Amino acid sequence: MAAYGPGVRIGRWAEAARLEEDRLRDFVHKRERGELLTQKINKLQDNLFKKIQLSVSKDGFVHFGDTVMLLNPGSKSAVENCPGACGALTLAISLDEISAYLAESLQAPRGVSAVKSVDPMGQNTFCILSVDGSAVGEPIRFGQNFRLGTTGGFSDQMLYLASDHKSFIRFAKKSYLQQVFLTDELSYLTCWQAAFLDPQLRLEYEGFPVPANAKIIISHCHTNRSLAVPRNFWTTSYFGKEYEVICHTYLDSHKAEEDKNYWEIVTGNPSNEDSTMTDRPNPHPRGIRRNEFHEET
Repeated sequence: MAAYGPGVRIGRWAEAARLEEDRLRDFVHKRERGELLTQKINKLQDNLFKKIQLSVSKDGFVHFGDTVMLLNPGSKSAVENCPGACGALTLAISLDEISAYLAESLQAPRGVSAVKSVDPMGQNTFCILSVDGSAVGEPIRFGQNFRLGTTGGFSDQMLYLASDHKSFIRFAKKSYLQQVFLTDELSYLTCWQAAFLDPQLRLEYEGFPVPANAKIIISHCHTNRSLAVPRNFWTTSYFGKEYEVICHTYLDSHKAEEDKNYWEIVTGNPSNEDSTMTDRPNPHPRGIRRNEFHEET
């Protein structure tokens, strides 16, 4: 019996050819509309990783309307307890959910995390918003309510940092403590306060302006728990490692908050608009900068 030649069509070849044409046509249409997964990821990266210019503080304080980063500084205890996360971390929009890659814009509710990047971009920049009607440009004061909003680099929606009491169905995924998330609904769950770092001087500083780029405590008004990064819980996303952010007050033997609760509201560098105040070298007490190799006389 003669073998089949290359031009012989067998089986349901017409249906297979039609399906292949339909798949190709659908692919072309999705590519033209920007609906391919790779195109959505690229669009997400363009927005979330878009460089953002932080507000510059002329008087050294934080003001309503400022665009800032919230930085959890590195510490000695972090080095001892979790060597892999000993550096500074910034509060950011979490990208560990697959829905983040498929969404056209930020969807609420959305998780938050702490990332190692200290460069201001759409993912880790926030705007300080008024709760009591204070005007834009007025300094925030210790004990005054405020909100933290972010657009994530998108222009169609703003989400607000929020938290709520832990329940059987609502808790942080890794630590099982009080979760922190982003929501599009304005309520008392989105209200926060800044507290002076030293608890013995906290009442004395009530009502004073909050300094920029200095260690403070950020507390949730509804639950009276402090914003924290425990640093020993993390997930790995498409864009790298993300550390869990929770609301929990860590107290030491002196009833003072531990460094897990320390935050700095980082503003822009007035001498270089492309950098932040954390990039400025720390001056030596005698006027010699740390990065200058001069011997003291």
